[in-house]
Amino acid sequence: MSSLQVGLAVAGGLILGGVIAYNTWNARRNEPRQAQPDEAPVAAGDARVEPAIEGDMATAERIEPSFDAAASLPSLGPLPVPEKRPRLDALIDVIAPIALDGRVVSGDALLAALPVTRRVGSKPFAVEGQNEQSGAWEYPVAGQRYTALQAGVQLANRTGALNEIEYSEFVMKTQQYADTVGGAPEFTEMLHEVARARELDQFAGQHDAQLGFTLRARATAWSPGFIQQQAARLGFVAGVIPGRMVLPSREPGLPPVLDLSFDPRAALSEDPAHSAIKEVTLNLDVPQVHRNEQPFARLRDAAFALAESMNGVITDDAGHALQPAMIDTIGADLERLYDTLDAHDLAAGSPQARRLFS
Repeated sequence: MSSLQVGLAVAGGLILGGVIAYNTWNARRNEPRQAQPDEAPVAAGDARVEPAIEGDMATAERIEPSFDAAASLPSLGPLPVPEKRPRLDALIDVIAPIALDGRVVSGDALLAALPVTRRVGSKPFAVEGQNEQSGAWEYPVAGQRYTALQAGVQLANRTGALNEIEYSEFVMKTQQYADTVGGAPEFTEMLHEVARARELDQFAGQHDAQLGFTLRARATAWSPGFIQQQAARLGFVAGVIPGRMVLPSREPGLPPVLDLSFDPRAALSEDPAHSAIKEVTLNLDVPQVHRNEQPFARLRDAAFALAESMNGVITDDAGHALQPAMIDTIGADLERLYDTLDAHDLAAGSPQARRLFS
């Protein structure tokens, strides 16, 4: 073999090695960031001693940085106790009294007579009874006795206002129920209730707010496990839907404060570790969360914390980067919205608001 052939062979080998090395480096660079195992707890005998100023050794404690909403955000007051079944309310419901002519009806009979479908068109339908002992209006309970009844249908929700067809369906459903339990319903005038529904729907449309911040990867994409690990450190837990995590309310039974979502196909992938995700979304459904939860402050802080730990940038839906000053302006506007809802007896997080904005 001539020296030329040897030189060409060596050069070819070097070029091939360089291509392989570059491809390996490029593949590793583009591989989604993976969740890392949490640090193992330090044994009691090997506890790390942090340096401290002399004289403060007895009281010095190491404080780890963390996103603890309960500790970092002052509470404005207690949250409302969630109602298992929100009561009918004349503010957002059409209510039809059902007279029983002095009779007392058992809760078992009232439950047995309920229609299979508890909706009128796209609006919830409900029946309540006045408890013989307490005098309170409540959803019928087996074993209890009731002296009066009322049926109701919601005036509006996010699907729109109650219309004439839905009101007629409500009348028929209520009349059928009243006939079954031996009562006599009394209905308000349809045009009045439909007009009231449109007015409420217009107000709701003008004051509904669902905020979302998008976090986009600056360079390396993320794996589902990496996103879940970073979000879990801020208090998020896995949701029912793949690709969704939620920040629970401090009060059990209330809607989550925030939710974080990413591509559900990546979460359901056969090999999720190699599913590349370039963006996640943080959402706040404003009317569903009581202002005492400090939801916007927690949305902002969670976005900043994730952007730092995941090397991402916070943007709006259009992909424009959001600066801290712009985010603070949004918070100021939100406070005015809270005040308006409070003034109309539809405080964010209240049962009435949760029903109207659903």
